[in-house]
Amino acid sequence: MPVSTHRPLPSNIAAIQCEMEAHAANYGLDFYDTIFEFVSYEELSMIAAYGGFPTRYPHWRFGAQYDELMKGYTYGLQKIYEMVINTDPCYAYLLSCNSITDQKLVIAHVYGHCDFFKNNAWFSPTNRKMLDQMANHASRVKRYVDRYGSETVEQFIDACLSLEDLIDSHLPHVKKQQEEAPPKPDNEDEDSQESTRKFPSKGYMDPYINPPDVLQAEADEERKTQENKEKSRSFPDTPQRDVLLFLLEHAPLKSWQHDVLSIIRNEAYYFLPQGQTKIMNEGWASYWHSKIMTSHGLTDAEVIEYADHHSGTMATSRNRLNPYKLGIELFKDIERRWDQGKFGPEYEACDDMHDKAKWDQKLGKGREKIFEVRRVHNDVTFIDNFLTPEFCIEQNFFQYRYNEDTNYYEIADREFNTIKQQLLNNLTNHGRPFIHVLDGNYRNRGELYLFHRFQGTELKQDYAEDTLVNLEKLWSRPVHIETVVDETPTVLSFDGSEHESNPKS
Repeated sequence: MPVSTHRPLPSNIAAIQCEMEAHAANYGLDFYDTIFEFVSYEELSMIAAYGGFPTRYPHWRFGAQYDELMKGYTYGLQKIYEMVINTDPCYAYLLSCNSITDQKLVIAHVYGHCDFFKNNAWFSPTNRKMLDQMANHASRVKRYVDRYGSETVEQFIDACLSLEDLIDSHLPHVKKQQEEAPPKPDNEDEDSQESTRKFPSKGYMDPYINPPDVLQAEADEERKTQENKEKSRSFPDTPQRDVLLFLLEHAPLKSWQHDVLSIIRNEAYYFLPQGQTKIMNEGWASYWHSKIMTSHGLTDAEVIEYADHHSGTMATSRNRLNPYKLGIELFKDIERRWDQGKFGPEYEACDDMHDKAKWDQKLGKGREKIFEVRRVHNDVTFIDNFLTPEFCIEQNFFQYRYNEDTNYYEIADREFNTIKQQLLNNLTNHGRPFIHVLDGNYRNRGELYLFHRFQGTELKQDYAEDTLVNLEKLWSRPVHIETVVDETPTVLSFDGSEHESNPKS
């Protein structure tokens, strides 16, 4: 059911909001208008279960998430302090039972998030009116529930949700670039492909640089390939990473199923940038709540409480990466390095660690640099460009693995390149596999053939089999995926009744 929470803020909280907003703006943060709402923990749990929105389409997973959040709070295992969503205006929710110190911290933190939502390039394609869109999605799904029954619709949503990660994380930016690209000249002959095969050359050298027999052989090969493709009726022409879009365009779905799948895909793309920038987004918001609170927001009586709660948020675990801690420390490190000039060829060429430690050119470009980083990067490029060996040593980073002989987790490596590569592997595509559609008419039988781009980590067999089952429900024909099992190229298949695993021929 929708969560209705709109009520005016208490006067003291409204005054704190105005104060924190002014401090954030004075530091150069640029954010949409931000609307704060005061809610109980039960209401905040409902909203959190809905992904930050007051209403979503009906589905059992939201109830399960709400139940988990409430039990965690009841048993003292977790507590949500705030929630903010990427819309224009931004909506943020404050927990009514928080202390005044926590309310200050949370409001300052929210303005950091709002600035990031508005200015980070990876959020630029998102729908800023998603609050209305989510309500529209909910009403459409409810109509289908009334018409076809809750069980039928819910089972189809279950199948779609198991596939919601099979999208192309770069597609929104590619589409935007294509929309902005200038049109092709009218005199361009798209049917003539000879010019695309030739290397540029002067006239007298052309027969040597572009031998006619070679060009003819290439043309014959292209024609043969095209004839084979037309004969086999295979599609798409190139591997397609957005599997959900391929299903929308080619799967034999009923009109209501097509609409529900489009809703799942639309919402998956909306939430995508949040997964791509989790470390940066939380680090940026934490940096600014720390700066604002320690410089302007605290009274003497609030310092201990603030320090206790802030340190709890930044606490690290031996078996889990804390995005708040990594993000804020890396932003601070970037600011310090660019203030002191610890970058560029001259600094990198210095091989005296004593000189590097004392290096300070007093450039004062740190604040400018972190605003640039906030605007351009996502988590992968953030780590790839700014993680340094010195930072890893300072933060005591290491790689660990489970030792089956001792039944303990042990430090496996402290080498910088190993640590960095592990972080990048975990962050690239959110640590999920790259799956592409290769053929929608495999064996000329209308079967779906997918390809797993193997990068050293095998698919979980049970996950892969369950995903194939749900793909078959949508495709209505046997489905296959080419992957690697026990270092052997293998094709996993499901024909609607049983699974098969065969070495790739």
